[in-house]
Amino acid sequence: MNNKIKVLTQRLDDLETQLAFQDDTINALEQLVREQNIELQTMQRYLRLLAEKVTPLDDSESSDQLNPADERPPHY
Repeated sequence: MNNKIKVLTQRLDDLETQLAFQDDTINALEQLVREQNIELQTMQRYLRLLAEKVTPLDDSESSDQLNPADERPPHY
């Protein structure tokens, strides 16, 4: 009977150790996800700002109807 208790105690200790490592891993992953979410939001903001700056350029180029093949190179 005493041997069974030692085996069960060892198994319980092993499970508690494993749980502690899993908790640490989960906490580290949660922090990483939070950081990546902030970075993603920042990148999305920059992308929106860039799109807002590029859109007026596209509109002005399309209104001029310039074809790059018709333009003379700068060395002429």
